[in-house]
Amino acid sequence: MENENIVLGRNSVTELLLSERAVEKVYLFNGCEEKFKKKIYDLCTKRRIPVVKADKFKIDSFGSNNQGVVALAATKEYCEIEDIINLSRERNEKPFIIIADGINDPHNLGAIIRSAECAGVHGIIIPKRHSVSVTPVVHKSSAGASEHMLIAKVPNLAAAVEELKKNGLWIYAMEADGEDYSKTVFDSPTCIIMGSEGEGVSELLRKKSDFVLSIPMYGKINSLNVSAAAAIIMFKAAPMLKNS
Repeated sequence: MENENIVLGRNSVTELLLSERAVEKVYLFNGCEEKFKKKIYDLCTKRRIPVVKADKFKIDSFGSNNQGVVALAATKEYCEIEDIINLSRERNEKPFIIIADGINDPHNLGAIIRSAECAGVHGIIIPKRHSVSVTPVVHKSSAGASEHMLIAKVPNLAAAVEELKKNGLWIYAMEADGEDYSKTVFDSPTCIIMGSEGEGVSELLRKKSDFVLSIPMYGKINSLNVSAAAAIIMFKAAPMLKNS
C-alpha cells in the first residue's frame, strides 16, 4: 500500500505548498536546476517548512517518479458530501459532482481529478473499498489538482446517490449503451457517475441513475479510457451549469 503522506513530483509538491495542507518537510535533490530550487525554497520559507538536501539515492527511495522533489505531508483530509454541497452554495453555483465508481488505476483517478478541477467540479466521491485512494501516484497524475479538490470517501455509493438526490441533484451514469450525451442539456444540479475500467458503472448505481448517457464512437475502437470520457462529459456539462 502506498503512503498517502508522500507527495512526489514538481507540480504536485508545488500545488501542495500553495494549499493549506500541513507539510512536515520537503526533500530536494541537489542536482535540480537553481531556478526550481529557489522556487521551492521560497515557498517553504513562507510556510516555515524545512527543506532537506538529498542525494539521488535518498530522493529515489521515496519513489522513482519524483522529479527531484518529495514532500512529507499530513494525511489528505477527506470531506463529507455535505461539504461539497456547501461549497457549491458558497459559490452560488449549481452543485456539480463526480462519482468515481471503483476506479482502480491511480493514473486514471488522478487524470479525472485534474480534469474535474479544471472544469469547476465542486467535489468527487469515491468508495472506501474496491477503489484506489488518493495515493502519491494519484497526486502526481492530477498535477497537484488533488490539493484543491474536495474528495469524499464513503462506505456506500448507493447511499451517497440517495443523499445527492435528496439535495436535488440529477444523476447521470456514463455507459456504452446510453443515450447520446451531446443531446443532453445540463441545467440542473448534476452528478455524473464514471464506472471502473473493466466493469463500468455498477448495476445498482445504474438503476438509481436518472439518465444513462454514452459518448458515440466513430472509429474502429469502441471505447475510451475512463479519464478521457470523464473529461469529455465534464466539459460538456460545465459551461451549461455555469451559465444556466
